[in-house]
Amino acid sequence: MSENTIREGLAFLYGPEAGDRAFAAVRDKLAAFGRAAVARPRAQTPLSERDAILITYGDMLREPGVAPLRTLAGFAAARLDGVVSGVHVLPFYPYTSDDGFSVVDYRAVNPDLGGWEDVSALGRRFSLMFDAVINHVSASSHYFQGFLRGDPAWRNLAIVIDDPTDPRLALVTRPRTLPLLTPFQTVDGVKQVWTTFSADQIDLNYGSPAVLLEVLDVLLEYVRRGARLIRLDAIAFMWKTLGTPCVHLPQTHRIIQILRAALDEAAPGTVLITETNVPHADNVSYFGDGTNEAQLVYNFALPPLTVDAFRRGDARALTSWARTLRLPSGQTTFFNFLASHDGIGLNPARGILPEAEVLALAAGTRARGGFVSDKAMPDGSRSPYEMNINFMDAIAPEPSASGPARLAQRMIAAHAIMLALQGVPGLYFHSLFGSHGWTEGVELLGYNRAVNREKLALSVLDAELVDPASLRRRVFDGLSALLRARAAHPAFDPFSPQEVLDLGPAVFAVRRAHQGDRVTCIVNVTRPNPCLLIWTTPSDIVTGQAIDVSDGILRLEPYQVIWASDAPRSS
Repeated sequence: MSENTIREGLAFLYGPEAGDRAFAAVRDKLAAFGRAAVARPRAQTPLSERDAILITYGDMLREPGVAPLRTLAGFAAARLDGVVSGVHVLPFYPYTSDDGFSVVDYRAVNPDLGGWEDVSALGRRFSLMFDAVINHVSASSHYFQGFLRGDPAWRNLAIVIDDPTDPRLALVTRPRTLPLLTPFQTVDGVKQVWTTFSADQIDLNYGSPAVLLEVLDVLLEYVRRGARLIRLDAIAFMWKTLGTPCVHLPQTHRIIQILRAALDEAAPGTVLITETNVPHADNVSYFGDGTNEAQLVYNFALPPLTVDAFRRGDARALTSWARTLRLPSGQTTFFNFLASHDGIGLNPARGILPEAEVLALAAGTRARGGFVSDKAMPDGSRSPYEMNINFMDAIAPEPSASGPARLAQRMIAAHAIMLALQGVPGLYFHSLFGSHGWTEGVELLGYNRAVNREKLALSVLDAELVDPASLRRRVFDGLSALLRARAAHPAFDPFSPQEVLDLGPAVFAVRRAHQGDRVTCIVNVTRPNPCLLIWTTPSDIVTGQAIDVSDGILRLEPYQVIWASDAPRSS
């Protein structure tokens, strides 16, 4: 155990005496974990080019009379073996709102999805990523109900503000337009409780050592249950200090350092991944010094910049940004993705794209039938925060008149960029299987993010995947071919270096190399495009076919993808 990291971190948070008491409790928890030899997992194998993660809800697929997690495990075994290595099951715990992100019981499986045995069955074939929704908890949880009753164990669970008119509250960064404080009746009268995301999501008070100790215990339970990766949800807001924006505070980083040090001792190789949908410079701060915080951070700027490249047929902004990417150590890398259960964040693009182009992204989303969510600004105004649209719809022409073949081409090309970049790739279920947006769901459920959260009947999806002409089959086959090629080449090791090339405004190109293996990935984001290259004996690792550049010109078709085994130099 890195005793210094834990001891010093706890002293920083709580002072010397309370810090020493908390340190003794952490030490006892880790010792107990170590004594449980049967439950103690073996050290995890390092991440490699073979790793790719499916992102899905536990009930994304449904079949009559079968627990959804069991359906997911069977479908994944039949369709995804050799395509992805792991599955991120979005919060599968009992919950009351926000599609799982208002957790009632961290240690239970939602009975509507199945049980722990179904999670274990999925984990026998695939690595598992669990969500740690530890910024907040459901108002119906036993924790908060204990707080309301005055239970001594949880009397400091929540953050109470005595004066809701305190002007310092105006400085708090607000990710949503809902009120920051919610009144609750307690045994001691009405209290104004801090609720960053909704009235049903009670922010945990990490100023109480008991809260941090309980969260560590939950994470150790997740490791016991088979989690290889643990996603720290909404982690940037964990610590609150009035008079500050209450985001990215030093205390938040210390908490992550304590959790990392504890897990390194208890379960070496367990990977922490931070979810912070914020501007890129703030996002990468959660790598810490490269050894002491998250091993992975979500690469949040990649989705909006990729949408921008395909909408404008111009990859220059994407290329320019990608050339700036740096990692603080060989122990860290990005979690690359294009779509998720949430929307496509606009804040990560701010500071990279001019504000006019950020607003154009929002306008283009509305023009394509999508939705745009706003956030509250300190001056009371509203600003576009997130594009709520299926990714394939987001990059479709305006208006969309393309048939399945062209739509699939664009989708595969966009993912070829993501899969080629340094990091571990994550593919959202509806992207891997070529879904359109569920606009009816927004009206049905009443929130914008529903557009990308449709649940599918297993029988219907299976039938479409059997049809070689269907959009779903075209997308799935194309992405599967890329994923299998990626897994076969050490050049795509998530920690190996990358060199982003400039082959013209219409092309995104990156070279990866590792252990003598070298692959150059070239994607045309627009119309037919000739590239002038000096290149020798290249072959495409996806198709296995030679690439004709005998006259020094590589003629790229619209949205063509080439993953070449030999590297070009621009002439």
